[in-house]
Amino acid sequence: MEHAKKLNIKETSKKLLGVNPADAKLSLSYFTVAFVSLLIGGVLGLLQGLERSGIISLPSWLTYYQVLTAHGLLLLVVFSATFTIGYQYANLSHSFGGLLPKVRKLAWIGFVLMVIGTAMAATMIILNEASVLYTFYPPLAAHPLFYIGLVLVVVGIWFCCFGVFINYRHWRKNHPGQTTPILAFFAMGVFVLWFFASIGVATEVLTLIPWAMGLVETTNVMVARTLFWWFGHTLVNIWYLVAVSAWYVIVPKIIGGRHFNEKLIRLVVILLVILNIPGGFHHQIIDPAISVPIKFLHVFMSLSIAVPSLMTAFAMFAVFEKTGRKLGGKGLLGWVKKLPWGDVRFLAPMIAMLAFIPGGAGGIVNTSNQLNQVVHNTMWVVGHFHVTVGMSVVMTFFGICYWLIPHLAKRQLTPKMNKIGVIQTLIWTLGMIIMAGSMHIAGLLGDPRRTSYTTYSDHPTALSWIPYEYMFAIGATLLLIGVIIQVYAVFNMMFFAPKGHTEYPVAEPEDGAPAAPLWTERWGLWSVMLLLVVAMAYVIPIVDMIMHAPPGSPPIRTW
Repeated sequence: MEHAKKLNIKETSKKLLGVNPADAKLSLSYFTVAFVSLLIGGVLGLLQGLERSGIISLPSWLTYYQVLTAHGLLLLVVFSATFTIGYQYANLSHSFGGLLPKVRKLAWIGFVLMVIGTAMAATMIILNEASVLYTFYPPLAAHPLFYIGLVLVVVGIWFCCFGVFINYRHWRKNHPGQTTPILAFFAMGVFVLWFFASIGVATEVLTLIPWAMGLVETTNVMVARTLFWWFGHTLVNIWYLVAVSAWYVIVPKIIGGRHFNEKLIRLVVILLVILNIPGGFHHQIIDPAISVPIKFLHVFMSLSIAVPSLMTAFAMFAVFEKTGRKLGGKGLLGWVKKLPWGDVRFLAPMIAMLAFIPGGAGGIVNTSNQLNQVVHNTMWVVGHFHVTVGMSVVMTFFGICYWLIPHLAKRQLTPKMNKIGVIQTLIWTLGMIIMAGSMHIAGLLGDPRRTSYTTYSDHPTALSWIPYEYMFAIGATLLLIGVIIQVYAVFNMMFFAPKGHTEYPVAEPEDGAPAAPLWTERWGLWSVMLLLVVAMAYVIPIVDMIMHAPPGSPPIRTW
């Protein structure tokens, strides 16, 4: 009874005091970097689309590959990372009643390191010293400062990881016998996965720095590629886990419902964390030096992610139907009409969820050995990536903005801004369908990725790609319009919207639902299981690549 009174007092004080101003400033700072990066990356994306289709020719001082590298870095690393940290730290602050001062300090150190690292890497790209694309595969070699900048970004993320671990452990120590709030549990899963995933790319980059400086003559290209995809494959699913947290916990509250069984939700998080890192070799199916059995092991591990994904699909549509029927929906599909389609906080993540259906199907194609041979180095892969990340993840991020940023800024989401958000969502959806759809078709016709505009001396096959490449440009134009609207909405809600209170929409469990089991909190065990699975998937092939390595490659610059 006494414990319950303390909890009620804590909840009441949280409602009266609102968001912690110092925590809000931290998250809003991360969001500011995220959306500035989105705006610059969006402009670069349009330049890519126009150049790739032959509509414009970039000036001699700005090459297609510079633009492609910067676009990947700013959107896939900087935008996604800074948004994720801002969102997850807001979730922690809300769940725990505020961050510990030392945790906030760690997050600010991470912020500074990430900004400095991004500036260093971007400067090298602008100076045309690092046109090595998002994957920065050797033997292409960038300026050493590019790699040092990447190291600072990773170390900045690690500082944020440690902050989450410390705050989580502190809460658990002071609340024995209780399960952590569900959003904090998601945050722990995201940062555990992020920490172990980034070990691979950090190791790779640290080996590339002395190589790029000329202190080491050669590097093992296969090991570098493998360490990159240890990280690169997992990074996509880190973003996915972030989006899933909003699907499970935020969206049900917005539509007036309750979240699904918490035991299932936590099991999905645990499965995504344990199963995620192995699977990177499905990006390397056409690579030599990896045995077929090992490749198939990674294919199996990649496909295993479908299990928690299907659990999520079942749970979410069960929530939608139950809520719709509670609101008066009749008949087989009458509940669909009862969902709040005019609310951007629901519309954007709902379209994101629907987009994950074709996105997941495309992922199965990419993971399948025979089909991958057909589409691997084509625009199909680029189209797939834009569906899974540009729709399923980014549209969820956009939907989060319309309640989280007003909440942090102590402002209101006005009907006008909601309408602007709905328009932005529709423009973004149309642009992505046009661009990603045409990329898929062009890829099936053999149009290569990572390639600037060329007709291959007017070869008939290459000429057949041009109409679809025009569609790339049309879609990219719509997407830039969507970016501009979204950035306007974010900064309007941050600085100019009317003052007021905006709810932090956290769904509650169903009445009478069983409590989440305490065994789900055993993050030490889940981390050990993760490492065992990683060892099973990576130790033998990496040792083999090192022990039976062909001659290494010196740094090569092709631009």
